[in-house]
Amino acid sequence: MAGPSTPTTPPAVPELPVILVTDDSLLEQRYVGRILDQHGGWKIVYARNGEEAFAAVTQSQPALLLTDMNMPRMDGLTLVEKVRERFPRVPVVLMTGSGSERIAVAALKAGAADYVPKQALTNDLIPVLERVLSVGQAAHRRYQVLKGMTRRSSRYILESDPGLVPPLVAQFREDLIEMGLCDLTGATRAGIALEEALLNAMYHGNLEVSSELREGGDGAFHKLARERRSLEPYGARRVRVTARLTPSQGTFVIVDQGPGFDVSKLPDPTDDDFLERASGRGILLMRAFMDEVRYNSTGNRCTMIKRRDRSSADE
Repeated sequence: MAGPSTPTTPPAVPELPVILVTDDSLLEQRYVGRILDQHGGWKIVYARNGEEAFAAVTQSQPALLLTDMNMPRMDGLTLVEKVRERFPRVPVVLMTGSGSERIAVAALKAGAADYVPKQALTNDLIPVLERVLSVGQAAHRRYQVLKGMTRRSSRYILESDPGLVPPLVAQFREDLIEMGLCDLTGATRAGIALEEALLNAMYHGNLEVSSELREGGDGAFHKLARERRSLEPYGARRVRVTARLTPSQGTFVIVDQGPGFDVSKLPDPTDDDFLERASGRGILLMRAFMDEVRYNSTGNRCTMIKRRDRSSADE
């Protein structure tokens, strides 16, 4: 007879990333929860105001904090500032509604990683959270392995293919962290700004696809872009990227071969209704997440500067 079998220990089940949803409206909490449940790979917890959310983050840091802007006792801006100061590795994503535009812009400048207009939650919330979380996780692993560098310079010539943007931005995020210019959250924010600038150079610069096509949805916008990638002169144009990083700042220059645009007509991202417009997202994020953004007179050369974060300098 065979002897009694030795009991085996079942493999540990990895814990799901925790997303802390903060909103003073129970109806809004349920609505957001139903959207997030579609993903299935996250654990969702809730807080009713900024004070409750900050206490929860202090007790156990979530993978991501998703917050409304207008709340009693502590609004979204104050929450972003406190989390950024105490827990810089916890990314914060904003849910913006009508009337919260100005405070949302201030929160982006204070350290929020991204935002989603409330009327776009159904379509945009999960992709935005996936992007922010994947960026943070990859950067965290890289941050633990590589440290320090005195100088890094690189040049790239890219076809107008948006599929080339994520790997290049990932490289730039790693460069920023290795150089000690910013922490994981700062690299995430700078990466989003770089992604927007590169896509602008491809879509609006080389392919001359107007952002106005996105006001009614993305279908017509992307259809025209695909068509023009195989047509002359659009398909032959390239995006040239130069990056120079030192311990004090990173300078990124993105040049397209399109006809350019009238720089004086760039909209003001602090306008109350700018945050909710499909065509305003890129410029808003670039200006919020970089210390300096400037164009040449013809509008086809964008220079962005990311200076060393104070928290990184302190470390």
